Amino acid sequence: MSLVLDAAAQDLLFREARTANTFTDEPVTDEQVQAIYDLVKFGPTAFNQSPLRVVLVRSAEGRERLVQHMAEGNRPKTATAPLVAILAADNEFHEELPALLPHFPQAKDVFFSERPVRESAAGLNAALQAAYFIIGVRAAGLAAGPMTGYDAAGIQKEFLDGDHTPLMVVNIGKPGKDAWFPRSPRLSYDEVVKTV
Repeated sequence: MSLVLDAAAQDLLFREARTANTFTDEPVTDEQVQAIYDLVKFGPTAFNQSPLRVVLVRSAEGRERLVQHMAEGNRPKTATAPLVAILAADNEFHEELPALLPHFPQAKDVFFSERPVRESAAGLNAALQAAYFIIGVRAAGLAAGPMTGYDAAGIQKEFLDGDHTPLMVVNIGKPGKDAWFPRSPRLSYDEVVKTV
């Protein structure tokens, strides 16, 4: 059985999509980011908790502050990407649950009254939303360069607070010269999928 999504869209979102390592200087607009968010916000999370929070780093001063926390190999691309997004998990997401889950507003207290439970749920569900975000960047015709090579404590202190845990930093823009590393192998269907 073939997929309903046409081949060009499959290529754009998956087969031809790659992690970009260089970018042109073409700007990424607020309108593009809004369109990305307005698409990916519909991706499911448990209890509709939606714990992803995004810090957009646009200014030269903000970029300088961020680059100092990046691993050495990630600094040049973060310094030159048109836009950089810090994706974080909001560990106090439960405060929004009465509005996000109106048919079960008590979920805030029934399931998420304890901080360790919230941190676990926020990390898992915000990571899921981060994946949607990357696909949304691709759907906008842009390239994403997600990275976890950074000083998490430094980024948290510099850009977030104790209630937000950084998940990844994503460089965003049009791919530049020599943007792609060779594609690495993938596991086969039979190596991943088991039927019981």
